[in-house]
Amino acid sequence: MSAARQSFRTGTGPRPRPVPASALQRDLLLDTLERPGAGIHAGQLVVRWQGPLDTARFDAAWQTLHDADAALRTALAEPAGELPTMAVHPRVEPRIAHQEPGGADWYALVRGERLRAFDLSRPGQLRILLGEEGAPPGATRILFTYHHAFLDGRSMRGLLRAFLRAYLADGRPLGGERRPDVRDHAHWLSRQDTSAAREFWSRAAPPPEAVTLPALPAEPVVPAEPAVVRSGHGWSRERLTPPEAARLRAWAAGHGATESTALHAVWALLLYRAAAAAELADPVPVAFSAAVSGRGIALAGAELLSGTLRSSLPLSVRVRASMPVALLLEELSGHALDRAAYEWVSAGQIEEWAGHRDGTADATPPVVESLVVFEPGTANDAVLGTVADELAEEGVRVDAPEVIEGHAAVPFALVAHHDPEGGLVLTGGHDRARFEDADAAALLAQAALLLSTLPEGPAALDVAGVLELLDGVPVPRVRPGPPAPARILRAAARPGAGTICLLPPPGSPPGCYDGLPALYDGPQALATVASLPDGQDPTRCLRALRPALTRGEPVLLGGFSGAGDAARQAAERVAAHGWRPPPVAIAGAADGGPRPLRTLARALAAAVRSPRFTSASSVPPGSTAPSAPSVPSVPNHQE
Repeated sequence: MSAARQSFRTGTGPRPRPVPASALQRDLLLDTLERPGAGIHAGQLVVRWQGPLDTARFDAAWQTLHDADAALRTALAEPAGELPTMAVHPRVEPRIAHQEPGGADWYALVRGERLRAFDLSRPGQLRILLGEEGAPPGATRILFTYHHAFLDGRSMRGLLRAFLRAYLADGRPLGGERRPDVRDHAHWLSRQDTSAAREFWSRAAPPPEAVTLPALPAEPVVPAEPAVVRSGHGWSRERLTPPEAARLRAWAAGHGATESTALHAVWALLLYRAAAAAELADPVPVAFSAAVSGRGIALAGAELLSGTLRSSLPLSVRVRASMPVALLLEELSGHALDRAAYEWVSAGQIEEWAGHRDGTADATPPVVESLVVFEPGTANDAVLGTVADELAEEGVRVDAPEVIEGHAAVPFALVAHHDPEGGLVLTGGHDRARFEDADAAALLAQAALLLSTLPEGPAALDVAGVLELLDGVPVPRVRPGPPAPARILRAAARPGAGTICLLPPPGSPPGCYDGLPALYDGPQALATVASLPDGQDPTRCLRALRPALTRGEPVLLGGFSGAGDAARQAAERVAAHGWRPPPVAIAGAADGGPRPLRTLARALAAAVRSPRFTSASSVPPGSTAPSAPSVPSVPNHQE
């Protein structure tokens, strides 16, 4: 940021001892790995500070917090095995920037901060920006940007409260290190027996046939010119008035449910509506992800822990037209209670367990495509508590923080929270590659309509009766998702053997690697991805490697001459997100003959014998190898 002053320094001292990244953190890192620079999992919080602001006290208070809270000093460490590790550094200075007068528009800065990639190996994954432009006279706007793999929204609200206490104390330390911290959480996770969780989630995971988006497939069109599909993410917003929100809360309580359960029920109704429009037979399984705090665990003090605990876990229910809405609420409430004991697992683990329901691998594990989040209150009394009165004595008022959710890794995310007036704000974030802005806005409006009118209906209302409220309203449309990232040429011979991903060079014929399985007899899975016009985007390859990276299995990137740049880009992105950089083997030329395939097969065989690959393949899937010296990458083979 050219118009900013920025300070950041790591301390010196012994190398911190790494701890394993949690399964949830690995899921978040993999999402970012696939779409760097897209703002995926970049959370933001905006606070308006009215009154005098002492920047020296401000900086000192944040230094106090960085000294006391391990989550603010955490970064990716060099992997000891095949899975990422985190390290807590002894000293980190806050990353604070000041917007200069006449700089960029505030909202452009907010967007730029959200899209600016994090250096995940650099400790201190919280960026703070102070700006005055566009704020009321005498007011300052403070933007906090953080990566969800290191902090979640609840952590940020707790850190904001702690910062204000430290500011009132003139930045002086208020005690020792806050415990429990991320290391205690990692230790707690390492002691959990996953047997019961595996058994539960293998049953509770959505079935593969579940409806996962409340929309119909977009109608195919044949335009005179190629259609332009917008990229990036879009937002829409609706609001229930305070009286409407109060009625919804009372209505849900009357059915023994919470507001969040009512939101889940409305989303399930919209999923069912799309299935009914597609003429699917009752009952219809519907599925979506629902956020959980991750803090309902048997770790003392977990509710105050800073770090990444909030997770998004699948929720599935069977809906039929004659089902009473009260029964739908009851079933969803029961599912929420059942999940509460296992909310410390990750969606990636659940997919893996559900893919082996009968002890055999399932080629189509269930995938959910929408997310529902109910954020706790962000009003001043919920965030600041009694600190607000002490600030007022200094002529300072801190308004309720505005939460700006990071882009989700799903096509549609619905986030609900109460505003300071008591209204219920609904925000929809959508992937523009899948949803048109108008369809996404219509979907959110339909959810708001159901939430505001359900409490006015009769007690015995059923699903069909509710959906009559939307008669004549078109069901939104959604474009199909991206094609399968890879074509499997040969499955792995044994679990843990690893995966070799073959990248076609630009201009190579389809199926240029189809003859390789007959020439390469290693036990690794062989996969290939479709060639892209520029031949350099490694995203499909990275998506193809995700299952192996999730399980901690070794991976290797290979291909004919011309695929080296894309392979190296993929290897660098894997390493930047905490995994061991995979070896790269490039050999032969895509001339359609058998000789280049034999040359490539020899290069792959040499690469998998390298210490980097063989040490990884000896580690059982899901475990972490002991620390080992760094080994240089396998050089490219070229003939």
